[in-house]
Amino acid sequence: MVALNRIYTRTGDDGTTGLASGPRRSKADPRVEAYGTVDEANAFLGRARIAAVAAGDTACDALLARIQNDLFDLGADLATPHDPPPRHEALRIVEAQVDRLEAEIDALNARLQPLRSFVLPGGTALATELHVCRTVVRRAERLAVALADAEEVNPAAMRYLNRLSDLLFVAGRVANADGADDVLWVPGQNR
Repeated sequence: MVALNRIYTRTGDDGTTGLASGPRRSKADPRVEAYGTVDEANAFLGRARIAAVAAGDTACDALLARIQNDLFDLGADLATPHDPPPRHEALRIVEAQVDRLEAEIDALNARLQPLRSFVLPGGTALATELHVCRTVVRRAERLAVALADAEEVNPAAMRYLNRLSDLLFVAGRVANADGADDVLWVPGQNR
């Protein structure tokens, strides 16, 4: 279990941070950017959970709670480089976590009618929060891809981010009365 007795250490005052396996990197390092954006997505998921509770959607709240825990696993994964190998077994995202997201996407999507157009973020407060989460997760995915261009990244972590943004999109549609309240894009509407 993690024990945090001191919140400030002053070790980051020079613009560096320690990775999970020990080495220090710039706070602007692509690895730090990637796991920092996963942390940001987790914070936005906390806001979405508040909206789910306000909407009385306990199933969505429980789903997002599970995902928030997974995002700490993902952050730990991204904060632990593969080279050099960590001294202790690293916490990594596993395929079962990706598979669970896929099953949840399939279950939610079965409730929805096919789309006739792209969906604009909006509708209910919960759907809007889920769309914000989706866009932050997409940014985290882009940053993880950039990191993977330079260093080894767990492929399951990459798949997890990709599936998570899909899940958040589908959950947003479900939050919009199973798509009935979706705000659809009308191409060229305001020309």
